Amino acid sequence: MKPGEELFELSMWGGAVERRYRKLRPEVEALPWDSLELARASPKALLIARTTWTEAAFQEHRTGAACAATLQALIAARAPIDLVAMASRFTLDEMVHVELCARLAQLLGGGAPIAYDPKTITMLPAADLPPKLAASELVVRNFCVGEALSIPMLRGSWHAARVPLIKAVLGRIVKDEAAHGAFGWIFLDWIEDELSGADRVHLAKQAALVVDEIAARWATISGADDEADDQRLGWMESTSYVALARRSMQKAVLEPLLARGIDPRPWLTRSLAA
Repeated sequence: MKPGEELFELSMWGGAVERRYRKLRPEVEALPWDSLELARASPKALLIARTTWTEAAFQEHRTGAACAATLQALIAARAPIDLVAMASRFTLDEMVHVELCARLAQLLGGGAPIAYDPKTITMLPAADLPPKLAASELVVRNFCVGEALSIPMLRGSWHAARVPLIKAVLGRIVKDEAAHGAFGWIFLDWIEDELSGADRVHLAKQAALVVDEIAARWATISGADDEADDQRLGWMESTSYVALARRSMQKAVLEPLLARGIDPRPWLTRSLAA
């Protein structure tokens, strides 16, 4: 590992704390955790699935940090109380998603090793930005791009899932993400009259950074692993996943941003075309 990195590991405190958590989200324990049948799964399929779900848990963990940072920025920007209250639930949702993905990885044979730097788990705005622009930057990056794209992708994976437990886990995450994906557009509609032309350019550049980062990952997705995923223990088939991602980036991210006067296209360095 590099200096400052740690292994991504999770734990539950248990006892009264866990009981309170379960009361907040009882649907987690209601999922069919005992239904997973792995007799037909090859060792390669299990390894791919373990890695997939561990990486999913890590990404949900990062998103939880991003939601918490966004919430703090919203409060600093004196966003409407009801809007802040809406966002306050998102971090809890993401921690639930972390548990769901991590439990799946454990059932599949245990988590895969991931090294990361906790100090850089989420990207923060420059310290000298005005509070409302800082909040807008975080909302655009984390919600208008990241969460808005995740909805069609998760829904596609849910439709493709063949294993009842995996379909149930994805279905639970999809239900939560619907509110997350809508939040960014609600926020931009609230703050629209306060954004200057320079503000919109700044937000467009920030959106482009995230879009480029996501597009770079598409190039690393190989269809070769699909042959090993004989039970669809992970996500949807690779070629279909990337095709859906490209369409969804256009429809769910770029078009709504353009409609609000934020155009990331001049700053994109990667093609979004097939």
